[in-house]
Amino acid sequence: MANLDLMRELSIPTPSKIAMLVIDGLGGLAGPDGLSELESARLPNLDQLAAEGICGVIQHVLPGITPGSGPGHLALFGYDPLTYDIGRGVLEALGIGFDLQPGDLAARGNFCSVDAQGRITDRRAGRIPTELNVELCKLLREIRLEGVEVFVEPVQDYRFALVLRGSGLSEGLTETDPQREGMEPLPVQARSPDAERAAALANQFVQQARAALRGQHPANMVLLRGFSTLPSLPSFSEVYRMRAAGIAIYPMYRGLAKLTGMTVHQGGKDIHEEMALAGRLWQDYDFFYVHFKRADSAGEDGNFDAKVQALEEVDAALPALRALRPDVLIVTGDHATPSVLKAHSWHPVPLALHTPWRYPDGVRAFSERDCREGDLGRFAATDVMPLAMAHAMKLVKFGA
Repeated sequence: MANLDLMRELSIPTPSKIAMLVIDGLGGLAGPDGLSELESARLPNLDQLAAEGICGVIQHVLPGITPGSGPGHLALFGYDPLTYDIGRGVLEALGIGFDLQPGDLAARGNFCSVDAQGRITDRRAGRIPTELNVELCKLLREIRLEGVEVFVEPVQDYRFALVLRGSGLSEGLTETDPQREGMEPLPVQARSPDAERAAALANQFVQQARAALRGQHPANMVLLRGFSTLPSLPSFSEVYRMRAAGIAIYPMYRGLAKLTGMTVHQGGKDIHEEMALAGRLWQDYDFFYVHFKRADSAGEDGNFDAKVQALEEVDAALPALRALRPDVLIVTGDHATPSVLKAHSWHPVPLALHTPWRYPDGVRAFSERDCREGDLGRFAATDVMPLAMAHAMKLVKFGA
């Protein structure tokens, strides 16, 4: 497992460049014909990358533990997600440029649909458009809670950020999202006595939100996840001695990049614009993180064919990134989102690493089944950055 202090000690600045393409929700499971989404898709460029590079599969947290997007990405950047346990609320708030202050309590909100009995019928309210989200957030901004300021900010689609500002707000809270339809939203509970006040305020917000959204369709309720306060992380650029750029369309992933100290750039409207932006920035940075979301969204919707199409879309964009000739190119995912599960899962995710300093390992296709036979085998996601740094000649020898 990576050690950030060791990386800081061994890292040296060099002219070489590293690019990391993260395909959100990359991994899958067999569909009706016995093949995963990766195995069903036509991926000539990813297959060529796998054949020319070295491959393996990565575990982001521990065997059997399903990672959220935050822990999955932090592991890829070399931060042990069990040490740096960061709630999604902070990531959403930072991703939209909210001026988060020390002590602010942030949560990621979902607009959702509930029936007459209050049971959840759609955790994402049909993926409402951002324009409707903006209007609904105006309703929630009318909520008043004693002793704190309440900020409600639209993020994208059905997501919003809730920030409570006041004294004595603890992040030790449970979530209201039961992670499945057919259940009522859960009450927020305090995990420690000092979080009782924050839990009471969060429950008051949910109660008032229910009243404010009554009569709306399809978004007539909210779910709150990832309560968190602003943490302090070692700077990615200082640890690895690289100027780092984060390129993402979805706000939360820009928040992740910002939290680690990368310079954040709005990716545009699709993966092709993200690749074009990387090209324009190529001379300014040493490390490029590029995020692609659509495979994860399709997996969560249980839409096997849409996930296949998303994978083919990112495959078609890959040549633009390869044309920049990064010294090290990594393609992998932050977690698996099998369409058959309609959710994140604990399964290892494929990884291909392209570098001049390699032994051919015989892998010929970029898939779960093929990559697990590669020379890298199965390893911790926190070891991806040390491998990338070594292949980019950015680490000095350890010891005498």
